[in-house]
Amino acid sequence: MSMACQKCRQQLPLPPHSLLFRCECGNLIPLGNGERSLPVQEHGRFSSKMRRFRNKFRRNSSRNNSLSPSPSVSPRLSLIFTKPPPSGKRAFLCGVTYKKEKFRLKGTLHDVSTMKELLLRKFNFADDSILILAEEEAYKPPTRKNILEAFKWLMADLKSGDSLVFYFSGHGLRQPDFSNDELDGFDETICPLDFRTKGMIIDNAINDILVKPLIPGVTLHAIIDSCHSGTVLDLPWVYKENKWDDNRPPSGTNKGTSGGRAICFSACKDNQLAADTSAFSAEKTMTGAMTYTFIKALWENPDITYQGLLDYMHKAIEKVNKARCPLLKVLQRKIDQEPVLSSSEKFDTNIRFKL
Repeated sequence: MSMACQKCRQQLPLPPHSLLFRCECGNLIPLGNGERSLPVQEHGRFSSKMRRFRNKFRRNSSRNNSLSPSPSVSPRLSLIFTKPPPSGKRAFLCGVTYKKEKFRLKGTLHDVSTMKELLLRKFNFADDSILILAEEEAYKPPTRKNILEAFKWLMADLKSGDSLVFYFSGHGLRQPDFSNDELDGFDETICPLDFRTKGMIIDNAINDILVKPLIPGVTLHAIIDSCHSGTVLDLPWVYKENKWDDNRPPSGTNKGTSGGRAICFSACKDNQLAADTSAFSAEKTMTGAMTYTFIKALWENPDITYQGLLDYMHKAIEKVNKARCPLLKVLQRKIDQEPVLSSSEKFDTNIRFKL
């Protein structure tokens, strides 16, 4: 089935399970049937099982009300974490395995452990300055409520000189944008453990909670290993082909900070999937492709720059793809992702990476 855009007259395929559809010319086309849920394109960290969940999720999405999780929910949360956030360096690491689901991930707990080790040993974070959510008894579960409360913990009592880190390893989705905030017409999201019932956390909310409050002298580094994560912090500038591209929203909404700086390394472009793979490990340990290459680059190159880090990840993924056995290429899926660097402001990417 197809229909014509009234603005540019282009014939468009009619997507299922949708209320509105955005044409390439930017025109929003109402499709009727207000009882249908909104479409969700593709699914989180690379998993074929995740695709099987699509239709079920669409049927439930209208009940979940995940399209507009209000950022204002954060200040009303009662903080469940007993330790106060230390000044200076602190990090929130979140690994979601989805243990009881068919689309479970196998590498996220390993990802969180190796990221913690990197922060402790290379960047001199204190153990009590790292807050972890994971599906293990030692940690609180990465539910939507707990993630939002951990955001609050990370952003509490900011002082000039603070260095903040947010790391997420899990599924990511995207959904139609109806606020004219996205150049491509889609909002990106991260998926908490209970996202099917409590909803996803969309990029608008992440920007409001983690980016806008950053005051002068405070820097946030986000490392997001999930699908569709290229602009999941909604930062105004995206680094493409060795230059900064303007990613500011068409609506003119301010997506910047309050004087601080936010920098994000994402696993892939907004329209790509991120791999949960054992391709990088001789022991066949499952890990996120982006997480593995990011950490390996930092251990091997003590003085690596932002540009060097981005280049290293691209080349490592390309190398693994070229090394696939020609006879097994049908079974050995190509890792089709390009890590992305984005920022709240343009900066010289040849400076040394530091946390």
